[in-house]
Amino acid sequence: MKKNLIAGQWLDGVDASENRNPANISEVIGHYARASAEQVDVAATAARVALPGWANASPQVRSDLLEAVAQQLLARKDEIGTLLALEEGKTLAEAIGETVRAAQIFRFFAGEAIRVAGDAIASVRPDVDVDVMREPVGVVGLITPWNFPIAIPAWKIAPALAYGNTVLFKPADLTPASAHVLSEIIYDAGCPAGVFNLVMGQGSVVGNAISTHPQVDAISFTGSVPVGRGLAVTAAQHMKKVQLEMGGKNPMVVLDDADLDIAVPAVLNGAFFSTGQRCTASSRIIVQAGIHDAFVDRLSSEMKTLKVGNPLDTSVQIGPVVSEKQLLSNLDYVAIAGAEGAEVIGGERLNRETEGYFQAPAMFVNATNEMRSSREEIFGPCASIIKVADFDEALSVANDTEFGLSSGICTSSLKYARAFKHKSQAGMVMVNLPTAGVDYHVPFGGRKGSSHGSREQGRYAVEFYTAVKTAYSFAG
Repeated sequence: MKKNLIAGQWLDGVDASENRNPANISEVIGHYARASAEQVDVAATAARVALPGWANASPQVRSDLLEAVAQQLLARKDEIGTLLALEEGKTLAEAIGETVRAAQIFRFFAGEAIRVAGDAIASVRPDVDVDVMREPVGVVGLITPWNFPIAIPAWKIAPALAYGNTVLFKPADLTPASAHVLSEIIYDAGCPAGVFNLVMGQGSVVGNAISTHPQVDAISFTGSVPVGRGLAVTAAQHMKKVQLEMGGKNPMVVLDDADLDIAVPAVLNGAFFSTGQRCTASSRIIVQAGIHDAFVDRLSSEMKTLKVGNPLDTSVQIGPVVSEKQLLSNLDYVAIAGAEGAEVIGGERLNRETEGYFQAPAMFVNATNEMRSSREEIFGPCASIIKVADFDEALSVANDTEFGLSSGICTSSLKYARAFKHKSQAGMVMVNLPTAGVDYHVPFGGRKGSSHGSREQGRYAVEFYTAVKTAYSFAG
């Protein structure tokens, strides 16, 4: 039984979740304690008590802790990557890569911990000095999803600790193993009691207790749109600072002048890799009429060659869907797309040597932007192919969505690339690259229904994890 970390102690929960391998559902990875609302209260109180000491600790102390975590993640990347692949289903290469990314994030914020800057500004009054300083926002609740079970926790935990906050961390109930190992590493690196607390469990219990707790000053959440919107309401009611990263229905535009040797691999990667379980996945492929048929033929041909299977098999390119619930939802959308009039290529459930949640990638050809399958986030290896006449229509269709996380265009035209970068209503824009796949040292986030609050990652993370104080002093 893997336990929760509360006030510096590893404690049992009120019950436990059973973590199973989605590629082989007969394999139990482990049992993970679920915390109660009362244990969240203990953790929040401990975090509040620990806050002054951590906030006032030398930046070097915080930097050294984060660097130690980064070193351990790198040293254990193969072990942790294997565990991640087993519990989430992504390929081993991607899982190891995600572990390395988590280490890179901790290392980046180890540097940022000693680079927290302020401003000295001349006052409009004589003999008055003005200093603008950044201070920790306080106790932060971090609620993370199952699709990147170590990278997303890293890009929340690392800046939270770097800027002197204390943490309540609730990982996804579906994928607790990677998060638990990360928590053990943080504990073993010498994190003081109460500064970092791991409270595993269901969102309806643990997540709700965090979001409503009076000792929690801020909440950073990545997950579904309905839960995120509910958290926004709760945060407003309790006057908490909130940061939300939610869904996407990301467009990839392919113009007539696109190089198919660039466009097809970009779409294959963005739409189908990671089993489509990325909020930045290319789920709407908007193709100009002149290249449409050639693009569809080649994409369909190459999609059918993608190998789906056991993620520990190094020849496999796509692992299983994360859970039976998610698989059934994906299959429902495949049926919906067909019923709406799209030509469905692929998308069926697959049988492999072990019983698991395997699905063939799917294209919905001759789709329109009005179809449910083109408007609602599926979060699976499914992409709608929408034909348009020209760039102006492509841009209009790309922006015609309630989401605005990531967008992309494949073109050899500098004119159209520049126009798309400026006019796409998304927080991140890719030119001749997949819509999924970002750097860790620059801002991450979207617009409209995809994101709320300040950006994550890079130096922009300071906006959420700190509060600005303006200090005046009279020298006369």
